[in-house]
Amino acid sequence: MDDKNPKSSSGRFRKWFKRKHKKKRPDPCYNQDELSGDDFMEDVHVSSFEMDPCTSTNELSFRIFVGTWNVAGRSPVGSLAVDLEEWLKPQDAVDIYVFGFQEIVPLKTRTVIGAEDPKKAKNWNLLIGKALNECFGRPWLTPMVNPISSDSYHYAAVPVSEKRASFSAISDNTPMWRPITQQRHHRQPVIGGSKYKLMASKKMVGVFISVWMKKELLKKYCVSNVKVSSVACGIMGYLGNKGSVSVSMLIEGTSFCFIAAHLASGEKKGDEGRRNHQVTEIFKRTSFPRSAKGDDSLHPLTILGHDRIFWFGDLNYRLYNLEDNLARHLIKKQDWKALQEFDELRREQEDGVFQSWREGNIEFAPTYKYSSLNCNRYSGGLPNRSGEKQRTPAWCDRILWYGKGVKILSYLRSEIKFSDHRPVSALFSTQIEVTKSTNPRFSAKDTSVPNIMPPELIGTSRNNEEGQAYVAVFKKATEASSIHKQKV
Repeated sequence: MDDKNPKSSSGRFRKWFKRKHKKKRPDPCYNQDELSGDDFMEDVHVSSFEMDPCTSTNELSFRIFVGTWNVAGRSPVGSLAVDLEEWLKPQDAVDIYVFGFQEIVPLKTRTVIGAEDPKKAKNWNLLIGKALNECFGRPWLTPMVNPISSDSYHYAAVPVSEKRASFSAISDNTPMWRPITQQRHHRQPVIGGSKYKLMASKKMVGVFISVWMKKELLKKYCVSNVKVSSVACGIMGYLGNKGSVSVSMLIEGTSFCFIAAHLASGEKKGDEGRRNHQVTEIFKRTSFPRSAKGDDSLHPLTILGHDRIFWFGDLNYRLYNLEDNLARHLIKKQDWKALQEFDELRREQEDGVFQSWREGNIEFAPTYKYSSLNCNRYSGGLPNRSGEKQRTPAWCDRILWYGKGVKILSYLRSEIKFSDHRPVSALFSTQIEVTKSTNPRFSAKDTSVPNIMPPELIGTSRNNEEGQAYVAVFKKATEASSIHKQKV
């Protein structure tokens, strides 16, 4: 039978099929493997460069508390918990707490070149957890079962094969973190009944970072690829008396990087160059390597590869070319605007290693250096006072951020007289992308699509404006590094 004869059964079927499918476009929720025939290839090619219409992207608003404090080598004591509550000002609206400490151990030879002591980090974490959770009426259950013994540990999520990516299967008894130096089967439990969970912690000599997150958020959203990194750039350029510790993590489709740093001290000529050089080294040497499994192929490798970046600590930038008497006079008048005209870090933000980084309005007194413990008087300034260091007060303790979708809500210092520094805190509101698939054919593990760029594209980033900012940061950092090396 001639199937081209329009009157034949096969001919009638062919004519009907062409008419039925002549202008019909493929279901956009079908994947390429389900499509066949040349008629569909053009549609498949076009849709591959557009956002999948079967996914919906929502934005959540998270509140992040970032705090930094140089504790001058003092150990946490029980009475300090009351002061911590004043610093943290816990509110139920804060979703993530990030703490950066400097000098949690005295910077002596034996602590700088000796083995790491995990006890200090554990004690600070216990004190932080106590302050966070007791303020919400959740008793801090002690003693802790199998207490943390490592100075470097991070959140360990339940494998995807055991639960959905939304963490809906997490319970109070689920082990939530483990030391990264231990094997996976040695997971340790956290304290039950607490409102916040420890996500990551890292100590390098006296520099310490600790990140906590609301437990209920872990049940709702995908938190993954929690990693830590440290860069020592102190004595001889490689000892840990100065440097940084960093935490990287993904929350749904948004990547975060938190950098706690302690930079070179000093207010003499050339000290600013040393600080800039260390910033350059931290940018260059901070990395978050891929896992052997390759299940984190989209995770950023470097600091600037992240969507939201927070850099904080005792950055040690001083008041440039300002006489001590005039500085103290402006402080007495509370003329912060005039004082900031001499601020070194402000110059670096305008045309230096921190170009395009942002900071909240400074409307508080310099945080360093106070003469002694339990004292509100700055060191120096009085004639013939033996044994006291002459230091021009300065805003050494700072909090910066980089990236879009971040709004600062407050920038404050606290009046805890525990060391010669005053702690500083900032409260941020930030947007987090949550991408969910509406196509039942997609598996749950594919619902989070991180919006990051490959490391090789840093400098030509997601848009021209941001790409130019990346280039500017590295250009200035490289120039500062070269100048410093020439002087040395």
